[in-house]
Amino acid sequence: MKANPAVVKLMPPKEAETSIADHMREILAKLGEDPSREGLLDTPKRADKALRFLTSGYESSVEEAVNGALFSVDCDEMVVIKDIEFYSLCEHHLLPFFGKMHVAYLPSGKVIGLSKVPRIVDVFSRRLQIQERLTQQVAEALYDVLNPKGVGVICEARHFCMMMRGVEKQHSGTVTSAMLGDFRNKETRSEFLSIVQRNQHPF
Repeated sequence: MKANPAVVKLMPPKEAETSIADHMREILAKLGEDPSREGLLDTPKRADKALRFLTSGYESSVEEAVNGALFSVDCDEMVVIKDIEFYSLCEHHLLPFFGKMHVAYLPSGKVIGLSKVPRIVDVFSRRLQIQERLTQQVAEALYDVLNPKGVGVICEARHFCMMMRGVEKQHSGTVTSAMLGDFRNKETRSEFLSIVQRNQHPF
């Protein structure tokens, strides 16, 4: 059926979309710089590319990261992956925070490919984050994927928003944890903490 011309609304022409690079040129100028000088000519494009990589977690999913790498195993002992490096951006100042995560779980019939745990960390760390939420998201994602008896995550990080600005404390660190299922039990939590605190891997 033909639309009645009398009720067709004329839409305004779509504005041309601006890229991150376009806005970065404006930001450089607002900072008092000359975006056209030689050293800054390609900076907006580089910043665009860097920001898209550092926030690529928005376009990733836990399912893609795991990629079906779940295996049926008769194992009920704790599995620990220590010292997983991560880099993220603080959502309050867009400054980096970085550190390492220690992830553990108690299997309940299934284990996950070891390389998939760091990939799960990347899914959530490559977004605008706060450390507390990042820690919880990694724990909950692993819990949902594996349905284990429990999951424990400890995150140690240093924040540039504390080191470069504000209180300017270069040697302060932040530790957060998320304990789900059996990791809320004192004995299980203590075993996990004991493994994490060892200077060398337990083998």
